Amino acid sequence: MAGFVEGVGRGQVSLFPAQIDDYVAEDNPVRAVDVFVDGLDLAKLGFVTKPLATGRPGYHPATMLKIYIYAYLNRLPSSRRIERECQRNIELIWLTGKLAPDHKTIADFRKDNGKALSEVCRAFVLLCRQLDLLSAPSVAIDGSKFKAVNARDNNFTQAKMKRRLEQIDESITRYMEQLVTADRQIAGGNDAVPQAKLERLKEKIAKLNEQVVRLNAINKDLQRSDDEQISLTDPDCRSMATSGKGTGIVGYNVQAAVDTKHHLIVAHEVTNVGTDIHQLANMAEKARAELGAKTLDVVADRGYYDSWQIKTCEDAGMSVMLPKPQRSG
Repeated sequence: MAGFVEGVGRGQVSLFPAQIDDYVAEDNPVRAVDVFVDGLDLAKLGFVTKPLATGRPGYHPATMLKIYIYAYLNRLPSSRRIERECQRNIELIWLTGKLAPDHKTIADFRKDNGKALSEVCRAFVLLCRQLDLLSAPSVAIDGSKFKAVNARDNNFTQAKMKRRLEQIDESITRYMEQLVTADRQIAGGNDAVPQAKLERLKEKIAKLNEQVVRLNAINKDLQRSDDEQISLTDPDCRSMATSGKGTGIVGYNVQAAVDTKHHLIVAHEVTNVGTDIHQLANMAEKARAELGAKTLDVVADRGYYDSWQIKTCEDAGMSVMLPKPQRSG
């Protein structure tokens, strides 16, 4: 088309075929991921680097770790999405050498190497210290709610269990009344009531009774739990309130301490406690240990305000700055 920028024809043959390396710029962050992983002692960090003697060869942990780091840098938490990106994303194709693990391999790597991945985070912080990126002993601490795989219907609290049992009782009562009314009509000589309706009502009542038995069994486990809450799919997750009024998620409260100068994550911890009020001293101490500092300046929001937590930090030589919440007497 005259007057427009024209692309190269798909069938055009190149005299010198382009290299994959030509498609990745020299300042592309993916090159930093490649160099960082290649410089790690994966066996020392806890990864299994010795291949199996029999069976199909597996992927090297360095390749899987590169995929893992790149995916999270680009907000790709889903293993199925990562699998698709390995097949079409030129940066991942460059990073893996055209390897494309399936989603189960990616998910299993993440599941089986949790401790080793934590050691990788520690190695990254150590590298940042060596590069003098964490010279200022100052961090900001905050928490974020992350949704778990556990659905709301598979999470139970005392109030939720009571409400659900009451709803089932109301439904059973309603169906029983309809069943009694239908029986009276049949006894009175009314043949207009279909037999299928009676069978359907009986099936609904039977299913509701089965749910009552199931919920009562769950309720026994609920009574024995420490925090009177239970999740069926992901046992460690908990129901938590969020900032929106009347909203909440079933998930985790991820605590992070971030360097105030370069905004690098210094320390992190996953908890299933819905509030931040008792997390200040623990996260501050973790951050100070990772930075290797004797003193530390800590900034946090009003959700962390607790006099004992602040005193613990001050006694340990850490200066805390956070607003005081407006609480009632």
